[in-house]
Amino acid sequence: MQQIYRMLTKLFQRARLEKPGQVDPRATEFTLSLLVAMYDRWFEDTSGYARIPVSFLLFSAFFQLYAVPHGKAALITRSALRSLLTDLTQIPAVVGESCPLSCVEIATHDCFHGVLKSAIVEEKFLSWLRSEPAVLLWLPTCYRLSATEMVSHQARCR
Repeated sequence: MQQIYRMLTKLFQRARLEKPGQVDPRATEFTLSLLVAMYDRWFEDTSGYARIPVSFLLFSAFFQLYAVPHGKAALITRSALRSLLTDLTQIPAVVGESCPLSCVEIATHDCFHGVLKSAIVEEKFLSWLRSEPAVLLWLPTCYRLSATEMVSHQARCR
């Protein structure tokens, strides 16, 4: 954790020099918290029936941040989803993995495919996430990479 913290600190210091005033001073702490949440293995629902990836809990929180209240439910509009996805694509962009704006537009269109209303509920949003949209493939890829880091075997490679 200390090594990752130091690396993130250097990364954001460099970003602050390149883009003064655009990098939050707490970016290192926020990113480290996000990484810990993403790499946390699983959260088991209290019912014992469902196993939910922590990333879905994280996306549920993101949904609530970008959604607008609508009675007892919250809805996310196309423009809010576009903003959310644009913001999320900034995470891999920090390490040089950028996504063209068209990826965000395609993902927004896919999420709203077959929807006649101007906004969607959280269940529709989470259902769309299960299809692993291309704009967010970096997230499950990072998770899978971290999961394989703990695998060991007794075979010797030549």
